Amino acid sequence: MVYRISLICCLFLFFGRSQSFSQHLQPNFNPSEYSELLKLAERMGDTPWTKVKSNPPRDCELIYRAKESGLVNRWDLWKRNDGVGIIVIRGTIGSSTSWLENFYAGMIPSQGTVKLNDSTAVPYKVAEDPKAYVHAGWMLAVAAMGPEIKSKINEYYQQGIHEYIIFGHSQGGAISFLLRSYFAYTDGLPKDIVFKTYASAAPKPGNLYYAYDYDFLTRGGWGLRVVNTRDWVPETPFSLQTSRDFNTVSPFTDIKGSMKDQKWAIRCVLNYMYGRLDRPTKRSSRRMQRVLGKFAYKRVRKVLPEYQQPDFATSHNYTPAGTPVILYPVKGYDELFPFDGKNIFRHHMFEPYRWELGQIYKIDTN
Repeated sequence: MVYRISLICCLFLFFGRSQSFSQHLQPNFNPSEYSELLKLAERMGDTPWTKVKSNPPRDCELIYRAKESGLVNRWDLWKRNDGVGIIVIRGTIGSSTSWLENFYAGMIPSQGTVKLNDSTAVPYKVAEDPKAYVHAGWMLAVAAMGPEIKSKINEYYQQGIHEYIIFGHSQGGAISFLLRSYFAYTDGLPKDIVFKTYASAAPKPGNLYYAYDYDFLTRGGWGLRVVNTRDWVPETPFSLQTSRDFNTVSPFTDIKGSMKDQKWAIRCVLNYMYGRLDRPTKRSSRRMQRVLGKFAYKRVRKVLPEYQQPDFATSHNYTPAGTPVILYPVKGYDELFPFDGKNIFRHHMFEPYRWELGQIYKIDTN
């Protein structure tokens, strides 16, 4: 009798543990999964979704829609039939405030505090390396939305949602990078939650050292960057590399010391040539930080009067992050999506991304 009871207990523990550790999300790019995510992003407009061209998403239901926060940012929470939660971050909308967030491109440290108002200060960390810098506007968005998203994740964790996709297109994709990093370093989330990130048509979120951190964090196919090569948005923001942006151990750390063994005449020539190359890039970097950082900050203060200026970095070396998934314009693309000389977002919208996806991966994207 005791043996039988022990056997039943062992079977219960085995099957109970197997069920609790069953995982629906898998790493690497899944074309069908991405196709459905595009449909969710298209439905970020207020319901009813009368202007959406694609068919309704399969096996998904919208379970929460957040209010606007920050610089008119918003996010949705969907639940897939297999129990996977999907966090969808809205991209840029047709308002000057939403566009201001993109142009507020001064770099700030990857660790600090965003002071949204006199009563709300959000500590953040999105990379280990102190040389990692990120986009000030999109970090503001994470600070505005992140605590509520974290609260909802904890709420739905109790209901059995332990796996999440983070998705965004355009501005939403850029924010998705930083949100995933924020979750990795913030306290107060269950340790067994699985995150997979799709950043679609996303601009560059930070500098090279942030990208290193993000790519290491999401290694193995858990952080994807989907790009149409005709799309110019993933090439933004402007990027400028100076000698300050190199690793500490490099010839630029002590350039004068590196030249001291040269003869005096050669040393003078090399110092002159190096200065002619180095000084202009540093001046340009300071100018970008002044215009896209401090000047843009004054505009942000008109929208968020109590928002406090962050500590801007002396760098503007933006670089892409995430495992690239390239949607290349195959035969027929340019005929179907011709540029008329006016619509500069022709290749950035959902439709060309969906068409390329279907052609390359031979799937139905309707």
